[in-house]
Amino acid sequence: MPSPSLYEIHDPRFRSLVVGSAVLEELYSGCRWAEGPVWFDDAQQLLWSDIPNQRILRWVPDGGVSVYRYPSNFANGHTRDRQGRLISCEHGTRRVTRTEADGSITVLADSFEGKRLNSPNDVVVRSDGSIWFSDPTYGILSDYEGYKSAPEQEKRSIYRLDPVTCALTAAASDFLQPNGLAFSPGETKLYVADSGTNPDDTAPAHIRVYDVEGTHLTNSGVFCHLDEGRPDGFRLDNNGNLWTSGGHAVHCFAPDGTLLGKIRIPQGVSNLTFGGPRRNRLFITATQSVYAIYVTATGVQRP
Repeated sequence: MPSPSLYEIHDPRFRSLVVGSAVLEELYSGCRWAEGPVWFDDAQQLLWSDIPNQRILRWVPDGGVSVYRYPSNFANGHTRDRQGRLISCEHGTRRVTRTEADGSITVLADSFEGKRLNSPNDVVVRSDGSIWFSDPTYGILSDYEGYKSAPEQEKRSIYRLDPVTCALTAAASDFLQPNGLAFSPGETKLYVADSGTNPDDTAPAHIRVYDVEGTHLTNSGVFCHLDEGRPDGFRLDNNGNLWTSGGHAVHCFAPDGTLLGKIRIPQGVSNLTFGGPRRNRLFITATQSVYAIYVTATGVQRP
């Protein structure tokens, strides 16, 4: 039986997704705000951002933690493209970059319609090579996770970067603050966390879902509501279950939006990703630390 102190079972289906004897491991502590984990299966390493400390850190099994990049330009979310290269969202430079095989950095996007982006936050790459990223204002609200500045983009959008022409398209712009994003296993849908708040804090804490229609997102709907915290980063497994951050827990939702259960984490969770040789290890960034736990689910990992 799953440990009652570690797991919350909201639906019997959750029992088959977690390992009752698994231990929540703290791999590292010492960040100011850990974010943006990305797993490199070919290198057997995890990279993540320590945003306020301007660091990208690297963890290697049996090898500990080292600094991958400093300064990081207040990098936040990361992913890999179809060639395995690191794609990063940088708050400080308000751009999306690609790290080449030789370590050099290519700027992929830093403006839209002649105005600077707000502060790219999270990013995913579709199998056609297109790069999709969220652009809220979190990185320019203060000097803690970027540089305080007035936004130049009137709307907080999800953008699509064409892999051939490098043209940037606003795929959807109806958000308070778009945050984490991930494709469904078949890439026909894109899930987006809308983590913004109103002045009276009445905005719903929800994850939205869109149909992917070419370069745009259509048929907006609410996929799920969180009953604690606000959604930030998340990933899906191969069966379409969505695993998301929210308060001091990882929440797992079925493909129909039903809350299946939670994994309790000692600190506020910001993001997560699947990794390990079998993609069944959940790596979780949470405030000052990075945690890991084995599950029975297998994450969608591209490439």
